[in-house]
Amino acid sequence: MFDLEQSIRTIGLFGVFGIVFAETGLLIGFFLPGDSLLFTAGFLASQGVFDIWPLSLGCFAACVIGNVAAYAFGARVGRKLFERPDSRFFRRETLVRAHAFYERHGARALILARFVPGVRVFAPIVAGTSLMDYRKFTIVNVLGGALWAIGLTWAGYWLGRTIPNVDRYLLPIVALILVLSVLPAAIHVWRDRQQREAVLGAVRRLFGR
Repeated sequence: MFDLEQSIRTIGLFGVFGIVFAETGLLIGFFLPGDSLLFTAGFLASQGVFDIWPLSLGCFAACVIGNVAAYAFGARVGRKLFERPDSRFFRRETLVRAHAFYERHGARALILARFVPGVRVFAPIVAGTSLMDYRKFTIVNVLGGALWAIGLTWAGYWLGRTIPNVDRYLLPIVALILVLSVLPAAIHVWRDRQQREAVLGAVRRLFGR
């Protein structure tokens, strides 16, 4: 059984930063446990494993830089991704769904997408592909990064410091975070017709058809 807490102890502070960067800046990072990773790392900081300030600020910097890298990638080669065939680590449908998400919510999508696994890494790529104004992108990137990276690490830290023996409930709390993370995607699947129309509309707008 995968032990997230022990894995974080093993990879250390810079390992956490690397995973956060990968999940927000690299295509291969879409399957990484971002939300639960940040929360659990924050909890470990409350137990003295990490210092909360370097942890939270480092995660914040990693996710902001990751999105900058993803935006640059999208601006350079993003459009070609829509023509790329599916592979083991890439699903075109996920990218198209992220584009529909971006089209529907605009700049807010970059903030909301921070809390949606799978969409998280693709949203800045779509922003780059759409040539979103870089100043606006920077503002929402910093704001979303602060809410996500600093917010979740400090939430884990706060719970660890205020609730006695919270480590007994860490697994259920992490499980709840995972459920809440996939809930938006589950809602989209449940509203299949609405999602399909949004995706098709996004594709038509993207290719001018």
